[in-house]
Amino acid sequence: MAGFVSPDLLPVVVLAAMIPLNAHVAWQERASLDLRGAGWVSAARLAATPGGLLLWAIPDRSLGLFVGGATLLAALVSLAAPKFTPGRAAYLAAGVVTGLTETATGVGGPPLALVYQHRPPAELRSTVALCFLVGEVASLGLLFATGQGEPGQLGWAAMLLPALALGAWLSRLVHHRIDAGRMRFFVLAFAVVSGVILIIGT
Repeated sequence: MAGFVSPDLLPVVVLAAMIPLNAHVAWQERASLDLRGAGWVSAARLAATPGGLLLWAIPDRSLGLFVGGATLLAALVSLAAPKFTPGRAAYLAAGVVTGLTETATGVGGPPLALVYQHRPPAELRSTVALCFLVGEVASLGLLFATGQGEPGQLGWAAMLLPALALGAWLSRLVHHRIDAGRMRFFVLAFAVVSGVILIIGT
């Protein structure tokens, strides 16, 4: 939403607004956390975060087309790929891609969601939330330290908190009804929609 109102608000507003939500999800389902996977993802994510600033030199249209196209392709390939259990290489790759794209655009969810698409829903939600939480704090710190973020942008993030709180409360009513099959469908749909929006938005 912030991106449609003013592209200048990205990625700071998205990163800041998602911190309390991801903290809530990670804590609520902490018993299902994949700490090993989260550790590898976060290590790669933190290492790649500075590189996200370099992507700012790429024209918005080219960056959006690349990230959107890659996300869409990964989702379509996943539809035909056999079931897999993610390993170290997958965790590291997802962490690097997320570190680059989320710092540059505020969009980093699809790679992590695709890596965990075959895992139990609670593990996916809690682990991805923890990885996001670590990465969002790192990206925001870097953006403000390098002058790419402004304190005034945090006000826009605060305006989104009531809607995020409502969404988190409503999710408690339905998340236990979503089995692994439905979760995978939502993950792939999320990746496809994210890719299309990035491509169209540029």
